Amino acid sequence: MFNILLLGSGSAGNCAVIESSGCRLLVDGGLSAKQITTRLASVGIDPLMLDGILLTHEHADHVSGLRVLCKKTPIPVYCTRLTAEMLREEELAAHPDVRQFQAGAGFAIKDIEVQSFSVPHDAVDPVGFTFHHGGESLGFLTDLGKCTNLARERVRGASTLVIETNHDEKTLQADTRRPWSLKQRIMSIHGHLSNAAAATELVGLLEHGLNRAILCHLSRDCNSPELALGEVRARLAEAGAQETVEVYCAAQKEVSPRFAIRSS
Repeated sequence: MFNILLLGSGSAGNCAVIESSGCRLLVDGGLSAKQITTRLASVGIDPLMLDGILLTHEHADHVSGLRVLCKKTPIPVYCTRLTAEMLREEELAAHPDVRQFQAGAGFAIKDIEVQSFSVPHDAVDPVGFTFHHGGESLGFLTDLGKCTNLARERVRGASTLVIETNHDEKTLQADTRRPWSLKQRIMSIHGHLSNAAAATELVGLLEHGLNRAILCHLSRDCNSPELALGEVRARLAEAGAQETVEVYCAAQKEVSPRFAIRSS
């Protein structure tokens, strides 16, 4: 058995912890180093206990705490070569232990097996992950404009899926603060998943053992937990899965519970 908890997720920063009995990993470091350290302490984890930081891509809301955190703690950072190159002048400038992998590669960090895969997003080389331990599987899909066949294949069989529900389509379209060009980018294949798109993917995974969905990366202006949970739960109810799939919405300012990754 292994666990996941989210230190925080949303427009202002994203960071999650995946842990087994022998390994602790961060996925992204988009909160400040102070917030990451404080929130880790609140769940009994010292940064020195971390075995690695895995990066999905180079955008600030996924790496903003990286430079300071790595100065204080010599944690190995795992990312693609292109992502590393984008971060070399700032976040990873003085970091001695950057371990590069090619999108699509699988590798082990202690007793956790990691599988990476490419996703469509407006970053240089963005990836999603699946994590495997003790026969259980966890999927991690954030920052993608469309769930491709490759992504579906990689997360198929995961009992828990962390999935982006970035925006409510009607709320985004009605937002007067965003220019149309930005709305088009968000809704494009290289943008972000809407509540409706994420719900469709979750329904499609029901026959493959999904029993938990953790909704993440909500827009502060164009979404809300009520909208995201409402859309997903309604679609699951239509599919007859309202009693079999747990749905949780991650918050920006609160640490989530620890979720044990296990089959039904």
